[in-house]
Amino acid sequence: MKSKTIQEGKALLNIPIDKKISKKLPVFYNPVMKLNRDISIILMNSLQKKEIQIALPLAGTGIRGIRFLLELKKDKIKHLYLNDYSEKAIELIKENLNLNKLKSKTKKITTLSTNDANLFLLNSKGFDYIDIDPFGTPNPFLDSAITRLSRNGILAVTATDTSALCGTYPNSCLRKYWATHNTNTIMHELGLRILIRKVQLIASQHEKALTPIFSYSKDHYMRVFFECEKSKQKTDEILKQHERINNYGPLWIGQLWDPKLTAKMLKNTQKTDKELLQFISIIAEESKIQTVGFFNIHQIVKQHKLKTIPKKEALFKEISKKYKISLTHFNPISIRSTIPINELIKTIKKLNKTKKNNET
Repeated sequence: MKSKTIQEGKALLNIPIDKKISKKLPVFYNPVMKLNRDISIILMNSLQKKEIQIALPLAGTGIRGIRFLLELKKDKIKHLYLNDYSEKAIELIKENLNLNKLKSKTKKITTLSTNDANLFLLNSKGFDYIDIDPFGTPNPFLDSAITRLSRNGILAVTATDTSALCGTYPNSCLRKYWATHNTNTIMHELGLRILIRKVQLIASQHEKALTPIFSYSKDHYMRVFFECEKSKQKTDEILKQHERINNYGPLWIGQLWDPKLTAKMLKNTQKTDKELLQFISIIAEESKIQTVGFFNIHQIVKQHKLKTIPKKEALFKEISKKYKISLTHFNPISIRSTIPINELIKTIKKLNKTKKNNET
């Protein structure tokens, strides 16, 4: 199969090319997931953690690991373990390490293995950071990853089966994530919270409390970073934050973000990367308002026959007089706010009336 050399971040990468991205590729690389990897690097550089044992059990082309070596702060990595079931993937990783002149730094890479991802994890001693980034559901890898996650370790989980998590296929959501869900205006947030609960339930079997410190939904996937605490009491507290919301769920009703961490991440984001900067900027503001759900203004106006959609600036100004408000990364025409729905409707009516009076 043909290949080409591309650049992502500071890394050069030889990748196989085909007409479309699919599992059929001998080694899988998805350029759409660049932002996923960008955020991983910013988050890791924003954490007060050093000398980390990192495991990438589904390494693919090695792009995430290579970018970690090139872009994480010098004192971050103690050892980097790269594993992929495909022997072709490991050969490509070796090629890409050489391409980036990392051969002299291979002392930081203590494992290049071609094991099944679960066997790789279970046959290891433990890791401070584990990244589960599969094609589809992360379910098959959760138990082994959590088993080998160290105290205070970070577990990163990606799910690309958003049709199940967002309720397009309710039976699939029930089978995979032990929750009920149907499509609605806040389906991406509810799906993310359903994913979080599933991971937390698996962790509870090991008496490990997993708290989300950064979460988001983007394009075709959902992504959560958890911080682990080994504690029966903390695990019980996590489980108490699993509830049903309007007959959806059960799902996680706790924090989606650590506000202090999101502020650091925003500070560490390069101002030249406008897309990433805007994305993290919205989440940094959103993290200050830990509500469950958000308001789709267009849907509220239509549902309550309010005729006119108010201007964003006027709506923010009016609501912020009494309540917290921000945009939400889940939907560009929605807001996250502490305002009750009945007060929001009154506010929109007030703004519409003011606008009408000004026009006459």
